[in-house]
Amino acid sequence: MDKFRMIFQFLQSNQESFMNGICGIMALASAQIYSAFDFNCPCLPHYNLAYGLGILLVPPFILFLLGFVLNNNVSMLAEEWRRPQGQRGKDPAVLRYMFCSMAQRAMIAPAVWVSVTLLDGKCITCAFCTSVPVETLGNISHPGLSQGEMKRVLARIPCKEIYDGQELIANEVAVRYLRCISQALGWCFVLMMTTLAFLVRSLRPCFTQAAFLKSRYWSHYIDIERKLFDETCAEHARSFAKVCIQQFFEGMSTDLASARCHPPRKAPADVGEAAEKLLGITDQGTMNTALKSWHRCKPPLHLHPPALPSGNGWAGEEQPPPHPPVPRREMAAYYSRV
Repeated sequence: MDKFRMIFQFLQSNQESFMNGICGIMALASAQIYSAFDFNCPCLPHYNLAYGLGILLVPPFILFLLGFVLNNNVSMLAEEWRRPQGQRGKDPAVLRYMFCSMAQRAMIAPAVWVSVTLLDGKCITCAFCTSVPVETLGNISHPGLSQGEMKRVLARIPCKEIYDGQELIANEVAVRYLRCISQALGWCFVLMMTTLAFLVRSLRPCFTQAAFLKSRYWSHYIDIERKLFDETCAEHARSFAKVCIQQFFEGMSTDLASARCHPPRKAPADVGEAAEKLLGITDQGTMNTALKSWHRCKPPLHLHPPALPSGNGWAGEEQPPPHPPVPRREMAAYYSRV
């Protein structure tokens, strides 16, 4: 159990590197899944476009959602976005920074899927095979084919075993034409994503460095504050449960001792140590009130020492200046006259 706890603490302390590794693994997995995927075009005019674009766009959307699901900060973002205003304001810039950071990692696997799909060319060939320019690449004067029949013939281009329109357009010519367009789109997509990543990672901090540093600082603060609050709650719950259980057994031992006329045993010393960790909250109602207060009105981010009483007032209030001390010689002359 201690080994698992050490592993969990290591992952928490290296969360950013761990998430980058997870996104890289998802990117490699998406490419491997596509290579193992059995692509079967329906070769029907009304289904080719839906099937091809579905394979191109639906899996990236699923991978994008999985990137958010596997990110531990998504619950923190939702909690910070939905919590009441309370005594602590919510900065939209921090929320945008947190969302953009998660979106950048979640976009890696979908971008790899789209790139691999476009470079392979099967989806574009299946989706747009009915849009091949027959007047340029084939024999438009082929007799006996209406517009609907021509689309049915062109829809069979991805299926070589059932294609029967060699007199209209050669299957290899149409496939090469569509694959060339698909690969050109794939390389353009790779270039666009690379350029966008460069702009986001490099140029954005240069133009808004102060706002970028502020958003990153408070994003880290929210994450660390949440972790420390969870750890404190877990420690308080452990101490509270320990004290309750020990008091229960002490009461049982007292009842048994009084029934048998034996003196009760002395309470263990660790009960006081556990009670010290309760931080003044020793009942269920007070703990529920504290948790609700933490959610509804978090304390403001302003560190100041607590006010201490001074005289008849409190520290920080204006007090009348003290009287200057009377010299001893003047005091002696006054009492001698008296």
